[in-house]
Amino acid sequence: MKRRYDEEKIRLMRRERRRREIRRRQRRRAKIKRAILTGFAGILLLFIVLTIFFLKGGKKDDVPDKEGIEETVQEPSGTKGKGGRLETEETAEPEEPEEEEEEPPSYSYESTESTLHLGSELNSSNAIFVDLNKRTVLAGKEEMTRIVPASMTKVLTLLVAVEHLDLPNALDESYTITAEAIDYCFKNDCSCAGFEKNEVVTVRDLLHGTILPSGGEAAMGLAIYVSGSQEAFVELMNEKLQELGLSERAHFTNCVGIYEDDHYCTVYDLAVIMEAALNNDLCREVLSARTYQTSKTEQHPEGMLLSNWFLRRIEDKDTGSKVSAGKTGYVDLSGFCAVSYGTNGENGSYICVTANAAGNWKCINDHSWMYKHFYDLMETSPPVQ
Repeated sequence: MKRRYDEEKIRLMRRERRRREIRRRQRRRAKIKRAILTGFAGILLLFIVLTIFFLKGGKKDDVPDKEGIEETVQEPSGTKGKGGRLETEETAEPEEPEEEEEEPPSYSYESTESTLHLGSELNSSNAIFVDLNKRTVLAGKEEMTRIVPASMTKVLTLLVAVEHLDLPNALDESYTITAEAIDYCFKNDCSCAGFEKNEVVTVRDLLHGTILPSGGEAAMGLAIYVSGSQEAFVELMNEKLQELGLSERAHFTNCVGIYEDDHYCTVYDLAVIMEAALNNDLCREVLSARTYQTSKTEQHPEGMLLSNWFLRRIEDKDTGSKVSAGKTGYVDLSGFCAVSYGTNGENGSYICVTANAAGNWKCINDHSWMYKHFYDLMETSPPVQ
C-alpha cells in the first residue's frame, strides 16, 4: 500500500510540473488574445464614431477627412481596455510578468600557485581543502583521484530528498519503516539509526537519522518515501550529479554508501556536493545538528537521542575555526573518511574532505590539522593593502 501511495505521490508531482507548464502556455496565449481583442475594440470604436456622426445628419462635405478621424479616435498615450474603453498609462493594468526559471548555481574551485600539495602531513590518502569565498583549492592530495565515498554518499541522499519534498508539510508526515530497508541494511552490514521494522516515524526523523548516526534504514526510508524505490531515487541522485557538473567523474548506485563497482567519485566532487547541500537551509540545519531527539513511537516511547559524533569530537580539537557541519563514512575500501564545513570569523568559510585514513581519530586529526594550519597562516600573513 505504501509503495502504491509513493508512486501516486510521484505521479502527482510530475502532474503538477505539467500543470505549471500548461499555465505558462495559457498565460502566453491570453496575452496574444488580449492584443487581438484590443485591436478589434479599436476598429469597433472607429465604426461607432462614424455611425453616430452620420445618424446626426452630417453631410458628406462635413465628414472629416481621414486625418481628422484618426485625431478623433487617437488614444491619449494609453491603451484601449475591455469593451473599447480608453485607458491611460496610469489606469492600464500591468501585464503579468512571465515566470523565469532560475538556473542552478555553478560550483567549481581553482588551484593556484599557492595551492599546498599535501603528502605525509596527512594520514588520509586523499584530501582537499577549499576556500569557498575565493573559490580556490588551498590544499590537495590526490583530490581528483577516484575514491569510494562510503557514507559521505548520504550528503547527496539528503540533498536530493529535500529538493523533492513538499516542504514544509512533508516534514511531519508519517512513514513506516519497512522490512525491505531493515533487511537491506542487515545484508550489507550498514550502520543504522536504530529504527525498527513497522515503526512509524516522521520524514524529519528520517532526515536526521540519515546524517547524524548515518542510518542506512533512514536513508532507504527517504529513498522509498520520495521515489517509491531505491532504484528510482538513485536516478534522481545521478541527475543531480549531472546538474552539478560532476557526471564525468562521479556515479552513484545506492543511497546508503555501500561499496559497489560503479559507486564512486572524488574528494573534489564531495566538496561540490557538500557546498550545494549547505546552500539549502534545511540540509544545512540537518548537517549542523549535533543531537536530535526522534519522535515518540510505540517502539521508542521516549524517542531516541541521535548524535553527530564527528562534530562533537572535533569541537574539542584546536582548529582555530568553528567546524559546524559534517558527515563521516567508512567501508573497508574507503577507510575512514569525512566531509566538513568550517568558518573562522570574517576570514572565510571552508570545506574539507578526506578519505582513506587508517582510523577514526586519524581522520578527525587530518581535518583538525588543515583548519588549524590555514587559520594560523592567515593570522601571520600581512594584511592585503
